[in-house]
Amino acid sequence: MFTSETELKRNLLWNVCATVFLALFGAIYEKFSHEVYSYHMIYAFAIPLLLGVLPDAVLLLRKRHVGRGALSLWNYGIAMLSVGSVFQGALEIYGTTNSLSIVYPIAGGALLLAGMLCHFASKCTDK
Repeated sequence: MFTSETELKRNLLWNVCATVFLALFGAIYEKFSHEVYSYHMIYAFAIPLLLGVLPDAVLLLRKRHVGRGALSLWNYGIAMLSVGSVFQGALEIYGTTNSLSIVYPIAGGALLLAGMLCHFASKCTDK
């Protein structure tokens, strides 16, 4: 089943809200970080902006629709990458490391790939 234009607009709104939230969160966190900065924290907002807002806007402008499963997997990938970026930023600001932080980009990339594969698989079967 494919998403409607209303669902894509709602998804776009959520991605805009996530982008604004992460930008504000990063700015506030950096303000209270005692002059210690992390690019992962500063640029965490770019993940939902580039992977969420821009593709949703292009889909809406071109009047294209994606499957709900593909959209869900894609959104989970964006969330995983965003959380991983904030987590890595907090670790860098604190001055420590964690070997499990590699899980976030791997899982996020896998979810994005699964979303793309699901989208293209449904395109092939709809003919």
